[in-house]
This record gives sequence, structure tokens and C-alpha cells, in this order.
Amino acid sequence: MSKKPFENALFASHSHNRHSDKWHERVTQVAYRFNQQYQNQSFELPAEVQAMPIYQEWVAGILAGRIVSPFWEIAEPQKNQHCLDIGCGVSFLIYPWRDWQAFFYGQEVSNIARDTLNSRGSQLNSKLFKGVELGPAHYLNYSQNQFDLAIATGFSCYYPLEYGSAVLEEVKRVLKPGGHFVFDILNPEQPLAEDWAVLETYLGAEVFLEPVAEWEKTIKAAGAKVVARRSGELFELYKVRF
Repeated sequence: MSKKPFENALFASHSHNRHSDKWHERVTQVAYRFNQQYQNQSFELPAEVQAMPIYQEWVAGILAGRIVSPFWEIAEPQKNQHCLDIGCGVSFLIYPWRDWQAFFYGQEVSNIARDTLNSRGSQLNSKLFKGVELGPAHYLNYSQNQFDLAIATGFSCYYPLEYGSAVLEEVKRVLKPGGHFVFDILNPEQPLAEDWAVLETYLGAEVFLEPVAEWEKTIKAAGAKVVARRSGELFELYKVRF
């Protein structure tokens, strides 16, 4: 599958943005990697990677459950809150948004995930589902002070710290005063981290093993204060406010 059909659409609405060209290639690569997964396309991996235990768990579908970041454990969406899920994948279809009674907005780099959610989300709950925009995390297609809560899990590890700074700056713009941002970062000290980074790189998206201390400096430099934190097998989950 060619990257071109979705690559142009991904950046079309904000080609004027100063960050776009700088991150264009990396964002497109991550989108392509997840499009392949959402379409159940096969990945060509070397035999030595396929022999790794972490690959066997990935194929069996066990790995995703082990490493998912349960954002709701430190920031459960509240009734009638306006929540933005950045890099949402198919979140609205698999997490209990209807139980939370919170308004769901999404932004996603995979056009496959975006199209899937937009076609099925409103059928599940047309009141709560507010649609998914196609676009990268450093340029959100939403208004200033629009959200009570923003969520970004599962993708910061594919970008350097500098990109994390750009995302924090953009999330700060769309959050209401007093709103919270929940996101995860890869902890390179975890036993799984290096093998997982190798696997993901072969799946098509290079992983950055940035020290947690450097991430915390980046968070502080963005003017964000950590109000809660949760450690997982691979990711550290943070809840911050600006």
C-alpha cells in the first residue's frame, strides 16, 4: 500500500504550520505503520525478530493488554466533560465512553482508524461521539480552551523529546484553564523496553528510548505540573495541568 493517498490529506489542512515540514516524514511513517496494522496487513520481519518472546506475544494479541496505559485510572472522564483523545485509534469502540457519559472528540494520524471511528462512532452514540479529525498531535484541529481533558497514549515514544515539547504546547492551547492532560511515555529502564523498541522498529516505526528524567524536565519546561502518575510494564502514565 502506498503512503501517498493519506500522506497528502494528513498535512493538507495545516501545510502552513511551522512544525509540519519538520515532522512530516516521521508522522507519515507512524501513520503508515498503524494503517498496516488496522488493515491486518502482514509485516515482513527477520527470523531472529520472530523468534523473540515479545513478538510471539504481539502476534497472539497478549502484548497489547499488558502494555496498555489505563488513562481512566488517574483521570476518568466525567459526565458532560469535553474530552480530546489524541492518537485515539479506535478508542471510542473499545473503552467505556458511554458509561462515562463524556463527549468524545478524537484526532488521529491513521486514516483507517479515523474512517472506522467516524463511520461507527455515531451509530454507537450520536450524542457523545463528536467525530475524529485526521492530523498529527503537534497541530490539533480544535479551538483554544475547548477541552476539559486531553488524552495522548501510545505514541510519544515514536518521536524525540523536541516533538513532545511541541505537543505539550499545543495541548495547553486547546485545554480550558484548570483542564488536565493525561499522556504516557516509554520508560527505557523497564525490562521489556529494549526488546519492544526492536520489535516496533522492525514493524516500521523507530522508538526513542528517552530517559524519564529528561521527559520530566520537558514537562516542567512546558509549564505543566504533574498531579498524578502511574507506572506500567512499559509506560509511565502522567496526569498534568498547566
